[in-house]
Amino acid sequence: MGIKYPLRVLLIGNGGREHAIAWRLSQSPLVESITAVPGNGGTAICPKTTNNTVVSAEDFPALLDLARKNNINYVVPGPEAPLVAGAVDFFEDAGIASFGPSAEAARMEGSKTFSKDFMRKHRIPTAAYENFTDYNKARAYLDSVQHNVVIKASGLAAGKGVLIPQTKEEAYKALEDVMLKREFGSAGDEIVIEEFLTGDELSVLTFSDGHIIKSLPPAQDHKRIGEGDTGLNTGGMGCYAPTNLATPELVAQIDREIIQPTIDGMRKDEIPFKGVLFTGLMITASGPKVLEYNVRFGDPETQTVLPLLSEDTDLAKIMVACSQGHLDSVSVKVEPKFSATVVVAAGGYPESYAKGDEMTVSTPPADINIFHAGTKLTDNILKTAGGRVIAASATAAESLRAAVDRAYEGVKLIQFKGMYYRKDIAHRAFKPTGQTKEALTYAQSGVSIDAGNQFVERIRKAVRSTARPGADAEIGGFGGEVDLAKAGYCSAAANAEAPILVGAIDGVGTKLMVAQAVGDHSTVGIDLVAMNVNDLVVQGAEPLMFLDYFGCSRLEGATAASFVEGVAAGCRAAGCALVGGETAEMPGMYRDDDYDAAGAAIGAMLPANRLPAHDKMAPGDVLLGLASAGVHSNGFSLVRRILARENVAYDAPAPWEAQTETKTKTTTVGRSLLTPTRIYVRPVLSVLPRLKGLAHITGGGLVENVPRMLPPGGRVAAEIDVATWDLPPVFRWLKRAGNVDAAELARTFNVGVGMVAAVAAADADDVAARLREAGETVYVIGRLVEGGGEGCVLRNLESWD
Repeated sequence: MGIKYPLRVLLIGNGGREHAIAWRLSQSPLVESITAVPGNGGTAICPKTTNNTVVSAEDFPALLDLARKNNINYVVPGPEAPLVAGAVDFFEDAGIASFGPSAEAARMEGSKTFSKDFMRKHRIPTAAYENFTDYNKARAYLDSVQHNVVIKASGLAAGKGVLIPQTKEEAYKALEDVMLKREFGSAGDEIVIEEFLTGDELSVLTFSDGHIIKSLPPAQDHKRIGEGDTGLNTGGMGCYAPTNLATPELVAQIDREIIQPTIDGMRKDEIPFKGVLFTGLMITASGPKVLEYNVRFGDPETQTVLPLLSEDTDLAKIMVACSQGHLDSVSVKVEPKFSATVVVAAGGYPESYAKGDEMTVSTPPADINIFHAGTKLTDNILKTAGGRVIAASATAAESLRAAVDRAYEGVKLIQFKGMYYRKDIAHRAFKPTGQTKEALTYAQSGVSIDAGNQFVERIRKAVRSTARPGADAEIGGFGGEVDLAKAGYCSAAANAEAPILVGAIDGVGTKLMVAQAVGDHSTVGIDLVAMNVNDLVVQGAEPLMFLDYFGCSRLEGATAASFVEGVAAGCRAAGCALVGGETAEMPGMYRDDDYDAAGAAIGAMLPANRLPAHDKMAPGDVLLGLASAGVHSNGFSLVRRILARENVAYDAPAPWEAQTETKTKTTTVGRSLLTPTRIYVRPVLSVLPRLKGLAHITGGGLVENVPRMLPPGGRVAAEIDVATWDLPPVFRWLKRAGNVDAAELARTFNVGVGMVAAVAAADADDVAARLREAGETVYVIGRLVEGGGEGCVLRNLESWD
């Protein structure tokens, strides 16, 4: 269909998006006039633009009459509703060209079911999903999945049809609200249940003529009403572009793997897309995935990215090129600037809010734009008329921070009763990233695993010199042992069954500093026992007795008593007796109320139970991981450094606790970190005869500790898939906040697995079941494989990113 200039545009809609479109179109020398139906207070004063509030935006025949009376030759539907209803088809059938997709192509937004099936057919990355029209089948599907879900009404629901339940109960309620109570009307006749994806969201606006694509800079929206991305969902409280997440490589990947295949797939399906495609993306650990398609300009993305177009880039020319199929003939240039938008809403939004309040908006400077949304201009008096009322957008060449600051300067130009806006727009961009934040390591915290290993090698000869009958005086394992028969304390006839004494000694480390800072000493005694008895049981020994040491400059009775009571609690859990200890008060040795603690555990084992059983280990043996209770007692030097750098206090709410269902959001950092080391003794002893080896995951993590149970000489090695269990929130937070490399994380912390057991493949299921019956959380984390390389290889470390 031929289009003749100048353009006389019919712009359908009344939001901030439509004001931004009118603002940009009015700058084109190819545009003579713009009629906005119904428009808003901003379009009412926009150059070349006239509002028409008499004709309904939903009444296509009346709009056609208006178009003919005003000699309109180009229609631009702004919102999704007229596009899905067939506005483009209607006007083109009447001989008037339009910008946007046909009704068939608009199903990409109009039907979540259609778009998800399209992505599956054309292998476009997206979340796993299923479609349902039957409530009982949908509920049965919810029962069958273990991952978190998103529930979407398939039809148009005014941007409110996406529900993100946090629990199964909330998912059941959402299903009932949508399918039985029909909260979204016919939009919920069919629903999509899809996998909940984690990562960073991006929005990309792409012009297309059905063949060619030209994308604008990726933007990031802020959907939640509250700062820190809290509270109810909204239509969008702010936006910024470009994002620091969108590297040139990622942008090229999105175009290559998602947007171009989408346009090509629609053309192959005989529903070519012409217009602007909004692609909502989640940037996951495995790459970008599509959350949704919209078939029109986004809001507030449009207010953010259109100001980035260069002065010589003509939006009207781009639109016509999309409509006529020659997008390759026009230039789409983007200025090397940053842009930010802050939306100002009515008080109470997104719930009930007032309308009709008078407003004042001062004239902005050149680098700030005020885009109206829910406003009306009546008799030259500007009033509020919606929830998202107005927005301030600004650009800056020097930095995103400068653009954001200018946008907030723009907000100061707006005044009305009860106005509300978020004060943290672009906050995610200002958090340090892997490119801007120093990557912390355990060594930088003052602890060198390599130096520790070198020290062990240096003293190994001296330690060996103390060998005697019954004790080989070898160091480097988890504990030491004395064979009483070989030491001459049992008769020869009983040698085969003579018990072997096993000893272990350890401390708590700098976790004591956390206890000191918090003023809670009741759990570190448990840690002391756990570190020792767990080292005993991996030898195959049962702990029998424990001795502790408590050193300080000034004995503070309450502190020492709390500590020893914790030791006693640990001994009870391990089934050993606290038979003695030493309390040493040494003035001047420690600072103020600081103290140090150490302990030794003594146990016994029968020769038949001695671990590791090197001669029995073989490729194919299964590695079972027993879940940890948290950080346990290693890595606290790095933990403390990360907290200090992030300025997170011990009495602050633990930022990782909000990610769990079992702990309240009011748990402090200190209390969370003081969760005691798990004691594995009783469950492990119940399956001891069926184990081939055990590794207590302490300092050095999986990489350093698992090889300690393997045969010398490298005959077998351990291969562990870290994707077989979820990285606990505390470690995920430490990794992100400290910019800790995944391999470094696994070499410093237990990463959610406090004990690893090697068992025959035939015994694995039964052993795991018995450990679970004893109260342990058990994962099948890997296998023993043929040796020849590293002692422990970790697979899928990228799953932690």
